[in-house]
Amino acid sequence: MYFNYGEKEIQYLSFKDEILGKTIIDVGHIYREVNNDLFSSLMYHILGQQISVAAQLTLWERLTDYFEKVTVDKISKMSINELQGFGTTFRKAGYMSEIALKVIKGEVDLNHLWHLSDEDVIKKLTELPGIGIWTAEMILLFCMQRPDVFSFGDLAIHRGLCKLHNKEKIDNKQFEKYRKLYSPYGSVASLYIWEISSGPIEELRDYSQKQN
Repeated sequence: MYFNYGEKEIQYLSFKDEILGKTIIDVGHIYREVNNDLFSSLMYHILGQQISVAAQLTLWERLTDYFEKVTVDKISKMSINELQGFGTTFRKAGYMSEIALKVIKGEVDLNHLWHLSDEDVIKKLTELPGIGIWTAEMILLFCMQRPDVFSFGDLAIHRGLCKLHNKEKIDNKQFEKYRKLYSPYGSVASLYIWEISSGPIEELRDYSQKQN
């Protein structure tokens, strides 16, 4: 399953930002996988905190090879040491175990999140151990497919914006300007700006890095 978007979002973003629009044409449609299971998405994004995407995928493959499907029942039956054995840190393993136990005990109702606003989803998720705003925003985008996620805490978004608009740095005020510019389709803008960040994209240079 891929993040669902189409011509409506493309036309809107291209009208709002001609430079981004040109990049959208150059890059083409982005097929970004999503996972609509809230619990396994939480586990996936906890594993991926502060490590590379490649490392995150390696850890996730180990879990899915072992469990086939990562569920709350299976995680709740594992000790922290057993979870750590898949290659993650003791702290992350603790977060995973604690969240699973909270869901099992009925202290957390993940299904209820589908009925909440983005702001309330973030509020609820950040009450869980190990879940910060950035992780909650990634759940909104890559699990719940909310349309307007544009994360200030994502360094790659900052880097992509710098490349796109020839800037050395994006401050809070400038970021808010772009967030409003791309709203209500900030999630699709994020997909393309991540692509720009990881580059290389023709005619775009990384002005956030000093040029020789």
